[in-house]
Amino acid sequence: MPEFQYDPEGLSVNTPPDRIAELLDATREAFAGGSLIRLKLGGYHGAEPELKAVEVKKIATKAGEKYSFTYKYKTRDTIKNYAEDEALALLGDGLATEFRSAQLATTDFDMMYERNGAKQRLKRAQAEGREAPSTEHNRAKNRPLSETGKPWLKALGLSGKNGAIRHDAQDKFRQINKMVEIFAPLVASLKAEPPLIVDMGAGKGYLDFALYDYLATVVKRPVRIVGVEMRPQLVEDGNATAKDSGFDGLSFEAGAIMDYDASGADAVIALHACDTATDDAIYKGISAGAALIAVAPCCHKQIRRQMEAGRPDQTLEPLLRHGIFVERQAEMVTDTLRALLLELNGYKTRVFEFVSDAHTPKNNLIVAEKDGRMGRDRDAVLSQIGAIKATFGIGEHYLESLIDR
Repeated sequence: MPEFQYDPEGLSVNTPPDRIAELLDATREAFAGGSLIRLKLGGYHGAEPELKAVEVKKIATKAGEKYSFTYKYKTRDTIKNYAEDEALALLGDGLATEFRSAQLATTDFDMMYERNGAKQRLKRAQAEGREAPSTEHNRAKNRPLSETGKPWLKALGLSGKNGAIRHDAQDKFRQINKMVEIFAPLVASLKAEPPLIVDMGAGKGYLDFALYDYLATVVKRPVRIVGVEMRPQLVEDGNATAKDSGFDGLSFEAGAIMDYDASGADAVIALHACDTATDDAIYKGISAGAALIAVAPCCHKQIRRQMEAGRPDQTLEPLLRHGIFVERQAEMVTDTLRALLLELNGYKTRVFEFVSDAHTPKNNLIVAEKDGRMGRDRDAVLSQIGAIKATFGIGEHYLESLIDR
């Protein structure tokens, strides 16, 4: 939502959306009086195609009371907290330009706002017998994994003897919950019963245990998950923990990504597989005809080395003069080529941030879903790939060599 100037007296200083000002006044008063239940903005028609709605509520933080915005996307939710002035500015501008409707619920009344072109309507109805929700620990209550006494959480070092999440594991636990929020709907879209998910470079299996637990105990959907990991001790530990947890459909196998036979996989995932190991996982997914491929890349050395040694377009010299900029450009170029190569092989792709960079700097997720086409336009995609490589002085992307061999 862009900047919007809001007058605390309740009048917009941009245009005269009086109905919007009335709704914002009511929201501000409900927030101050402790009667706000929820404000939901819908009918979105802005620039973000995956955004569906925004929900606003009141929360208590260490820095004081805030407006908590939950941005509801197709496959994930993003939460951001704002002070009152900034929150009202965002709401005012959003209602004037991007959202066609809003519903305000308080303990005393409801308000319904609708906008159709220049026409605006605001209806109010009294309500009785409601209580405002608690402003404490709202985010914890909304987590997919609410029960913290599970054996796997303790085995992976996330919870202590008392069953509570350890203080030094809070960030990791939040990250795992966010991963489940994203991956569970993607798995739910798979048609196979039960779907087979292969996690390439599984490590200790944080996502595998969390996703299996959520799907088995909350969603009640059978699933098979195999974690592929080179380190035999992690494989042994993972299988022991899966057995102790009663997760019959979760197992771990020792081996390298390229040595693993992924035939029959409905989904292939890889979180933070280093450099070209991400490409190995993508290739295995393409070769298996997996309906879903999802990777969170880590390191982009292969393309960076070519950019540094090659002859990129001279107009890029200011962008490639400093090492940190080269690194960021290499990440962008590498993952863009990966997305295009997936499109070339019949996948619809999306790239987005899946966890805050406060938890990990490697926070981009490439999601590819097979749609039966050989790219949106094969010649156009090939042309784009060639132009990017020529511009940045790249000879060949490693994934290309795998696909073409």
